[in-house]
Amino acid sequence: MIPVVAVGAIVFDGEGRVLLIERGNPPNVGLWSVPGGRLEGAETLAQAVAREVREETGLLVEVGALSCVVERMGDDHHFVILDYLARVIGGTLAAASDARAARFVPTDELSTLPLTDGLLAVLERARATHAAWSTSH
Repeated sequence: MIPVVAVGAIVFDGEGRVLLIERGNPPNVGLWSVPGGRLEGAETLAQAVAREVREETGLLVEVGALSCVVERMGDDHHFVILDYLARVIGGTLAAASDARAARFVPTDELSTLPLTDGLLAVLERARATHAAWSTSH
């Protein structure tokens, strides 16, 4: 199976909460994850991140640094996901597209949600990168 390149957005708000969506489509229907998806047409990685966040949450973001690269494989999929830090610059939070729900989640509540595999570790690593990025902007 040929890997598909996808992107994700790791968005922390001013209170340290992280933006998550409940997935409405396979893979991982019903699990919570960061907004994201496949690239479309000739868009750049940053354009794809901004589009996916807008489509799934209604929020407009400024895309920042690459936080991590994640590989996800299943019986019917193989994704290489580039997760970027991003900051909200506009819009109104509302689940849309393939997201059943969208909300900012306090980090101490992450363990109470059914998360996509490996997401907790990704978010823990992203916190340090986010702190450095947010103080420089």
